[in-house]
Amino acid sequence: MDKKQLVNKVKEGMDKTISSLQADLQKVRTGRASTSLLDDVRVDSYGTLMPLSKVATLATPEARLITVNPFDKGMLPIVEKAILTSGLGLTPNNDGKVIRIPIPALSEDRRKEMAKQVKKIGEEAKVAVRHHRQEGNTKAKASQKEFGWSEDEVKRANEEVQKLTDSYVKKVDELCAIKEKEVLTV
Repeated sequence: MDKKQLVNKVKEGMDKTISSLQADLQKVRTGRASTSLLDDVRVDSYGTLMPLSKVATLATPEARLITVNPFDKGMLPIVEKAILTSGLGLTPNNDGKVIRIPIPALSEDRRKEMAKQVKKIGEEAKVAVRHHRQEGNTKAKASQKEFGWSEDEVKRANEEVQKLTDSYVKKVDELCAIKEKEVLTV
């Protein structure tokens, strides 16, 4: 294994962490309608639990409204019940054709709570990035014995991994700052 392979492996792990962070941040409610709010809702469709997106069309026609249009109209009450029992605090309105879900505005306390949640998610992502750094440094040290790397090669690899870590921690901070601003904006 050479230095480039080591750095690429660390970068790959950090990229996965950023992707995971983006997915987690998308699930945080902001007061605006987003179909990703319903990603974790499962519907009992003919004896099988399926994601809501597989049994219905989801849309956001307005800033504070999500519409759910089941492919099979007989599924309307089942979909409505799944949304009610999902624990998201949403109240669906079933008109017999489409389910409309109004997204209530967040209270100031709830916004602050969501901002704390964003910070917590960001902190977990930073820990994961630092864990990848630690793995990279450990592998560099092991490569000294295994592949005969010199002290300088190990040091250069560690420096490169540190630069990578710094840039990814900065990226985590930027993503979280954007989401936090989004959450706190009325």
